[in-house]
Amino acid sequence: MIGFVRSAFPPTFRDVLPARLLLLFTLLFGLSLVSRVAGAAELQPLEIATKSGVRMFSVEMAVTDEERAKGLMYRKELADGRGMLFDFTPEQTISMWMKNTYISLDMIFIGGDGRVIRIAENTETESTKIISSGGPAKAVLEVIAGTARKYGIAPGDQVVHPLFKKRR
Repeated sequence: MIGFVRSAFPPTFRDVLPARLLLLFTLLFGLSLVSRVAGAAELQPLEIATKSGVRMFSVEMAVTDEERAKGLMYRKELADGRGMLFDFTPEQTISMWMKNTYISLDMIFIGGDGRVIRIAENTETESTKIISSGGPAKAVLEVIAGTARKYGIAPGDQVVHPLFKKRR
């Protein structure tokens, strides 16, 4: 039988502080790791001013090479009003594909000034066919297929997000 020896003196704050700090650090680190593994991403607001009004979206950012390479691969759904904004700074001709992407998307190619320059609608799932921006672009917004038509998003529309220069 294993027994525990109790001290005649109760532990002081100084005695338990290191253990409490270690526990707090472990919990915070664990939560951070779980959120990264679960694919949790911070959402940012993005607006598109169309002829029929302003449309609001909540977007995840794809900024690193790894984030841009993975994109929306392996996802089985994407809610209306949600999307992913790929930052390709500086402006360049962008080539995308749908490899390992299970949901059809609209790809909205955006110039450095925030203007929509091209839209690839209803992309083919799991395809390795190259989808080009057709010219210099700074970013691509991926949203669920049919979004551009549903909201009347067209080339020339203004995208408002901190990634783009403000209108004057």
